[in-house]
Parts: sequence; C-alpha cells; structure tokens
Amino acid sequence: MKRTWHLLAGGAALAIAALGWGAAAQEAPATYIHAGKLLADPASGRVLERQTIVVRDGKVAEIRAGFVGEGDVVDLADSFVLPGLIDSHVHICHENGPNDKLRRTVQTAADLAIDGARYARITLDAGFTTVADMGEENDAIFALRDGIAAGKVPGPRIVAAGNALSPHGGAGDPAGYRPDVGHLVRRPSLCSGGDDCRRVTRETIHRGADMIKIVATGSVLADQASGLGQQFADDEIKAIVDAAHALGRRVTAHAHNAAAMNAFLGAGGDSVEHGTNLDAETVKLFKANNAWLIPTLLAGDTVTRWGNDPQSFLSPAVRAKALEAGPRMLQSAAFAHKHGVRIAFGTDASVSKHGENAREFSLLVRAGLTPLEAIRAATVNAADHLGLLSTIGSLAPGKAADIVAVRGDPLTDVTTLQHVGFVMKGGTIYKK
Repeated sequence: MKRTWHLLAGGAALAIAALGWGAAAQEAPATYIHAGKLLADPASGRVLERQTIVVRDGKVAEIRAGFVGEGDVVDLADSFVLPGLIDSHVHICHENGPNDKLRRTVQTAADLAIDGARYARITLDAGFTTVADMGEENDAIFALRDGIAAGKVPGPRIVAAGNALSPHGGAGDPAGYRPDVGHLVRRPSLCSGGDDCRRVTRETIHRGADMIKIVATGSVLADQASGLGQQFADDEIKAIVDAAHALGRRVTAHAHNAAAMNAFLGAGGDSVEHGTNLDAETVKLFKANNAWLIPTLLAGDTVTRWGNDPQSFLSPAVRAKALEAGPRMLQSAAFAHKHGVRIAFGTDASVSKHGENAREFSLLVRAGLTPLEAIRAATVNAADHLGLLSTIGSLAPGKAADIVAVRGDPLTDVTTLQHVGFVMKGGTIYKK
C-alpha cells in the first residue's frame, strides 16, 4: 500500500513537471524591438540608447540594455522610440466643413461608424494609439469603440463620451433647421433643470459612455448668435457632476468662458476642454481640484484661419465667434501653463483634419511648454487624465505595447512627431 502511494505520488509529480515544461515550451513568442534612442517614461525624461523592448502577448515584457534577441526583430536602431501618443479630444466619426448641416440630415449612425473606421485608421497611422472621443452619435461611436477593442477594425483604443450633454437651445442643440427637421436631428442628451440633467447623465452612462462631456458654454461652430458665455445653470452642472461621479465616471466640460469654468470646477468637474478666457480664479480651482486642461490649440488655429478667409464657409455668426475665441486659446493655455495647471494633449480633430493631430505639439511649445512637456501631455498626462495610467502612457513591463518611432529627435524638434514612421498598438504592428 505504501509503495503504491509512492508510485502514485511520483507519477503525479512527473505529470505536474510535464505540464510546467509544456507551459514553458508554449510561451508566447516575443518580438524584439531594437531602439536606437528610447524615451520609455516621459515623466522622467530620461533617454536611453541601444535598448531592446521585448514584447509578448501584446504587452511590454521587459526592456534590456543593448540589442538582443533573435527571430522576430524590429530594427529601429536609427530611430527615436517612445510610447504611443494619446489625443484626449477628437470627434472620430466626422470632419467639419461646409456640408455640416446637410450631413446631419443624411448620415445614419451606420454611415458615421463607417467614416469613423476610416478616420480611426488614419489617426492610428499618425501614431495616436489611444483617443478620447468627445461627442459623437451614440450608436456610431460605441460600435466603433467596441469593434476596435475586439480586433475587428484597426484603430486607436477609444474612450467614448457618446452624445455630449447640452441644455435645450444651447450649443449642442442643432440650430438653423426648420422646426420639423430640427426635431429629427436633435440628440437625446439635451436636458433642462437639475433633475432632468441628472436623468440624462445616468441614461448616457447606461447606454455605454466611458465618461461624460457637457457643453457648458456657447460653441464656436454652433450656427447661432448666442455668444460663448455660460449656458448650463450652476445647479444643472452640479447635478451632472454628482450623478456621473456616483456612477464612477469622470466629467469634462467644453468651455470658453471663465464663469462657466469656475462653476464647473467648483462643482467638482474633472477637466476642461478648450479653456478659452480662463482667469486667475479658474487657475486656483484647477489646482484645488487637481483638474486637467485640454487646450485644443489646433482647433483654435484652424477656426482662426477659417475666420480670416474671405471665402470661408463660416456664417457671419460663426465667423465672429471664431475670430473671438481662436486667437485667445493660445493665450489662455500659456497663462494656465505659466501658473502650473496640469495640461493633457487634445486637438478637437474633426475641426482640424484627422491624421494631422501631431501639429498640436508645436502649438503647445508656442504656448510655453518645452518639447518634453508637450510629449508628456500626449503620453503620461493624457493617460492619467483618462484614468489609464496603469495601462498606457509609458513603456514598462506589464503595460500595453503601444510604441511609435520617428527619425530625428523630438526633444529638440517637436515637429518630427508629425512624421511617425513606425506604429505598434497592443503588440501588433500597423505601420512599419
């Protein structure tokens, strides 16, 4: 009996050893990326030379000194390598232009999703491996987000807000249509009063929103002569922020007006898009809340050019707002940066063309950021802002293998990031 037990135990041990050997033998194959220069952690700013990034199962397995590995080797020995870039403000399913009003009446959610798939690939090829979509039709953007996450469609991972919340008659309520048509193109995210706004917030999250965006002020491209002042009432803002936070979602606000930003940040808001005309009180609230500013300077630059073009498609009301807000956005960002407000990278792409997102870097530098600070805004800062710092934003063991490379040194010439030559997202190479 005793001998039988020993035989059984020995057999079990051999079986366990065999299983372990099989697991080791079946370990996922690695890709070895040889990086001539590597900025693995933009927070530190330390650039290493002749490094190998070992990628396995879509993640960074390790980073080794020197060029090592054999088999699946990617030679970037003549390149500057850094984490995948993050754009915290896009509208991935469309681009703005003279046909905006008509587009709303003829495009279905399916049409928008198809356009979004095309723009997503363009954005990914530009080196942006993660984006936050700050306002698209729910069915379109949630389908695109989920399709990319499932590997069915190539594109950056998407954090999606869905339809932005707006007051009735506000900038998010399409204007300029005859009443019966206007009723059809209205979004389900309009609300009035605290209780109604609380309900819409909860319904938007239930529908699938990763975060909540509100249109707190007038909008430059809204075809209405209602200015750029505050449009949500303070109690409505408070109701939205409280409802979203109770359901574990962050809240960001489109805002071009200091009073609206102050009300939003005072209510506990997490971040502000654009931030035009912020003041000293706004800066204090940003810092007290540890909130983020997403300056979208490329959008400001674009609408300024449109406003100054005598052949522009902008209506007189929109042109006036463009020439008021556009030039002020750079000044506001410079003021915020000078006083220590945390900045995350975002372009408002759709105003500017998708794929040109990296033009934002040089505008951030014009606002006073160093090239390294601008890169941090599009990596570790944006990841922190979106609640994804444990997954993306830097290259370290266990994090997603989101890797881009350029020729030249973006720390001395940040415009080199407009010419990304290599893109890997989640361990898959999309551009080589």
